[in-house]
Amino acid sequence: MECTVTWTGPVGAGSNMGFVAATGSGHVVAMDGAVDPAKPETSGANLAPRPMELVLAGTGGCTSFDVVMILKRGRHDIRGCQVKLSATRAETEPKVFTSIHMHFVVHGKGIPAAAVERAIQLSHEKYCSASIMLGKTAQITTSYELVEVD
Repeated sequence: MECTVTWTGPVGAGSNMGFVAATGSGHVVAMDGAVDPAKPETSGANLAPRPMELVLAGTGGCTSFDVVMILKRGRHDIRGCQVKLSATRAETEPKVFTSIHMHFVVHGKGIPAAAVERAIQLSHEKYCSASIMLGKTAQITTSYELVEVD
């Protein structure tokens, strides 16, 4: 796996902290910092997500991928999956994630709650590299809703 991150340099609107990541799979993601008038040398322009937001988003994508895959392999009629992540970071450097809560909303027809629980558990204990890695510094908790569809 490869990725090249390039600083875009000082950009109009006062951003000094813009970056572009080019992934090995050929995709591009922009990143930027928050606007901070007190620190113009490290201020962003809020033009793109923060790098740590992308870490959190990637973790949500990783675990959602697992949950959908596990339920599909179990031949369950899954129609949708969403996960909302809420995280807290340390107050001091390095400002690692210290807690992350993941709330899944799974839409489907006739999916047993036990299957959803098992899929989430397997993701967090065995398959999701991102959440397992973040679990080294953060307490990760989960919850879910199962929405029955016609």
